[in-house]
Amino acid sequence: MIDLIPLVERAVALDIALHTVDVRVGDDRPVAASAPTRGHDVPQRMYSVSKTVTGLAVGLLAAEGSLSLDDPVVKHFPDLVDGHPAHPWLEATTLRHMLAMVGPHRSTTYKVREGGWLESYFRVGPTHPPGTLFTYDTSASYTLAALVERTAGGTLADYLRPRVLDPLGVSPGLRFLPGPDGFSHGGSGLICTPDDLARLARLLNDGGVHDGARLLPADYLAAATAPQSHPATQTWGGPFRAGYGYQLWLPPVGGWLMFGLGGQIVYGDPELRVAVVVTADSQAAASGDQKLLDLVLDHLVEPARGLARAGRGAAAPPAAAAVTTLAWPAPRHDAAHVRPLGGTWTSRTPGAGPAELTLAVGARGGTLASSDGWSITLDTAGPLTTAIGAEPAVVTAGWSAPGTLDVRAGTHGDELATLRLRLALADDGTLAVQSQGFGETLDPRWTFHAAFAPSDG
Repeated sequence: MIDLIPLVERAVALDIALHTVDVRVGDDRPVAASAPTRGHDVPQRMYSVSKTVTGLAVGLLAAEGSLSLDDPVVKHFPDLVDGHPAHPWLEATTLRHMLAMVGPHRSTTYKVREGGWLESYFRVGPTHPPGTLFTYDTSASYTLAALVERTAGGTLADYLRPRVLDPLGVSPGLRFLPGPDGFSHGGSGLICTPDDLARLARLLNDGGVHDGARLLPADYLAAATAPQSHPATQTWGGPFRAGYGYQLWLPPVGGWLMFGLGGQIVYGDPELRVAVVVTADSQAAASGDQKLLDLVLDHLVEPARGLARAGRGAAAPPAAAAVTTLAWPAPRHDAAHVRPLGGTWTSRTPGAGPAELTLAVGARGGTLASSDGWSITLDTAGPLTTAIGAEPAVVTAGWSAPGTLDVRAGTHGDELATLRLRLALADDGTLAVQSQGFGETLDPRWTFHAAFAPSDG
């Protein structure tokens, strides 16, 4: 039996929001659970899981004869090297090097908030010969996605749809966010449903064959799931140090692993026919991604592998989830601590946080709004599905100490982010506010310490 309770309890204690859990052994799905407002058919950002999907498209193009994995990358981007002599180490960089994360750059070459992502791969000076060092480089994956789109003459998703996505029954809404220069963000921009990932996982476990039809080239898939580089210098934890294929991690437990920021996890073991998909937002926890992966390996992957072994040659023992609804992280709440707050409050610390807050909160929650233009609705009774600006969100809240209101909001649009607010009423009537924002591209204004006083006081 696969017991979800230890996983859920430890995730909540770390302030990790589990969105969905899906565990399949063979053709069965012994565990399928989701958090309130989330579901296996609800799309979300999958971040670096994108890299694996981009790699599959490159492998398909190679199988079709449109390119070779041994092509130098500069061959496909002559416009970006004409008039700008390429460094010999860049000229020596092949698509195979980029797939295996042994390119010539020490890290991602572009800056998230700036343009010219594709150009940066060819303009930023290399630091070492390709094929020598493992360096996790999202700009390489972005460049590979641009290569797919230039070669195929359409978007990355459009290229994959008739070849892989439609035959698998992947949702029609699967898409990639674009980078600033218009190419699909094949390194981190995938938006799809957890069920879409489960379908892809099964395809990889089945050797690229679905309903008797080969959808992925066998030689590329065999190479992608075999060691191609050595990420032993990674500092993200043991599961990331054992091996790397083509845009896939190879954890020490065996099998393969897709992994995205915030805890988007897809694990597969073709031999045991185990597939695990977890979606989450772990950004509010220090080293949350790595801690969540360790929990998933311990509490989902290993039990599933045990069930698979037990089922060989005999009926597998029953496997059931101990819970079917995942708990959402929430501040503790004690009605005795309530101090209703209302009206407009003016900053006493100019330059730190918004100039004004407008409050209408009590025992059951209420609303918080700022002069910066944001507004949060909250309910101390449980998770509340709402929105912050244009972003869908889940908000929890509680009066955790006398006069202290804690608010937690997880946003789930094209970006995943977590916001934590603490409002503490001091004896002199000052309202101290601490705001913490966690998200790759979240506006820095969400993180501040400030103090406010009633506008009429």
